Amino acid sequence: MISKKLNEEFNKQIMYEYYSAHLYLAMAAWAQDHDFPGLAHFMIMQGDEERIHAMKFFDYVVETAGSVEILGLDTPEFEAESMLDIFVDAYKHEQFVTSRIHFLMNLAHEEKDYAAVSFLTWFVDEQVEEEATFDALIKSVRMIGDNGNGLYQIDKELGSRAPATAEA
Repeated sequence: MISKKLNEEFNKQIMYEYYSAHLYLAMAAWAQDHDFPGLAHFMIMQGDEERIHAMKFFDYVVETAGSVEILGLDTPEFEAESMLDIFVDAYKHEQFVTSRIHFLMNLAHEEKDYAAVSFLTWFVDEQVEEEATFDALIKSVRMIGDNGNGLYQIDKELGSRAPATAEA
């Protein structure tokens, strides 16, 4: 059975995962408005993955006899004038999510909730991948600079991202 404190924090994490999905959808809207359909697709897929993550927390709370509480979401905030800005903001956001996952892992260890530790280990690994992805995209776009052909090519590549799955 999940502790009251861990249950509360997992409910907050559900909210943060849904906030992430909304943030990435807002970034997709920016991309559409700025003629980057591949980036829009990529960010929509990223948002779908975050919704899957939220449901993993939801299901875990239910499976451990906890109580799911759906908390409200803030309006996503970011400022972007370029594709690079989108990736920098997404990277910073993923660093925040990583800090949350580490917080949850520390709490699970403190409470000696080894089932939660096991569950959270997947998210620790996932955050390494998330940060690495956005870091690589930042480096690529910085290398390209304002080169229209380069931005076109990376936008085209971003458009090939496969839909998220339950394993995401």
